[in-house]
Amino acid sequence: MWRWPVVEKKKGLVNAQKWKVFAIHAKLISLAAQSGWDPNMNPHLYEAIEKAKRANVPNENIDRAIKKWTGEDKTWVQLQEANYEWYGPGWVAIIVSTITDNKNRTASDIRHIFSRFWWNMWEPGSVSFIFSKMWVIYIDLTINNKDEIEELVLETNATDMFEEWNYLKIISEMTDLKATKEFLESKNIVLESAKIDYIYSTASEVTDFDQALKITKMLDSFEESDDVEAVHCNAIIDEELQTKVYDFIEKNTFKY
Repeated sequence: MWRWPVVEKKKGLVNAQKWKVFAIHAKLISLAAQSGWDPNMNPHLYEAIEKAKRANVPNENIDRAIKKWTGEDKTWVQLQEANYEWYGPGWVAIIVSTITDNKNRTASDIRHIFSRFWWNMWEPGSVSFIFSKMWVIYIDLTINNKDEIEELVLETNATDMFEEWNYLKIISEMTDLKATKEFLESKNIVLESAKIDYIYSTASEVTDFDQALKITKMLDSFEESDDVEAVHCNAIIDEELQTKVYDFIEKNTFKY
């Protein structure tokens, strides 16, 4: 969604949030390693390791995450994926993707965050049907030429592209990522990230300041949770309103 680049840049500036990024990548590696700990034989593990490297996760963290599945690290725990779905005011839809070693603890934490903002849980599938899993590539337009990249993207099988917060967001079918990614890299284009994301088919435009503030604070609360791997939302908040919300948050201390 539109918030990703903003959230990622904020993460890179705060040590505590950097730790969260490292921890999530370690979980992604460990989860992928459940299907085989050799990255040459396990493409999911290979991709998880590459993502971690792009996020500047230290090699020792990566090695430690893999060793949990080789028997060398005796602190092995079984990890599970779980999604939680909610609708909010104005039919804003949210899916929270988690990786956890304790689903009861995680479910309680996620419910608590939603309840703080007066949102109610919906049945599995009631929200996810408006989202599709797609590969998304982000390119930082402050270090890449937009016109050049757009011309190159037209030569690929990418399904869509648009600009968000100084990033070019390229959407590709799951089967087309490798070809799209390798083609852009062969043209010396620097990719900020390439990851699986949930792309919504129906958007909900948010124009009210208070609603935008609550959504932003809630999404930030999820980002702070150790078990949350990603948050997917169909809210559309224009850049001017989102900037006002962030300015208000920075200047005010308050609780929900």
